[in-house]
Amino acid sequence: MQLSVPPFSELLANTRESAVHLEMRDDYGTNPRLEAWQRGDRVDWNDRESWWHPFHQTIADAVSRGVVIRRARVVSEPVSEYIRWEHDATQGNIAAGEEVRWLPRSQATGFLVPANDFWLFDGNLLRVHHFAGDGSHVTDELSTDAEMLKLCASAFEVIWQRATPHSEYTI
Repeated sequence: MQLSVPPFSELLANTRESAVHLEMRDDYGTNPRLEAWQRGDRVDWNDRESWWHPFHQTIADAVSRGVVIRRARVVSEPVSEYIRWEHDATQGNIAAGEEVRWLPRSQATGFLVPANDFWLFDGNLLRVHHFAGDGSHVTDELSTDAEMLKLCASAFEVIWQRATPHSEYTI
């Protein structure tokens, strides 16, 4: 069932128990923070005001309400430049309260994974992300289809169990 897609912050604000996010791409296009990192600018993690964004606050607010937020990334190795930057930037996700794990794509054989990135909220609402070949975001869709929810939840849990916690994953 196709539903209109409210902003992520609204979806997370309505989440009571859990939100899981699966990322499958090695490149998500460019953005100003990536471009700064490519120029050699590094985040001063001791200067929270310089890197804390509304997204981080949205995550922190949900976590403070008791929502468990887990993110799993399936990545090719050796990793792309985008993933090197994302690995560095993940410290912000962790500081906001997310749990993050990494799974090398070579270890993702033997089980099925969705072809698209997604967020699953409380196990009953799926936000699927669609990207162009260059990594740019095209559109999102929402689904409450029980079979799709079950498949995505199952795939996420298999990946989560096999993945390496961020603090232990080195690139």
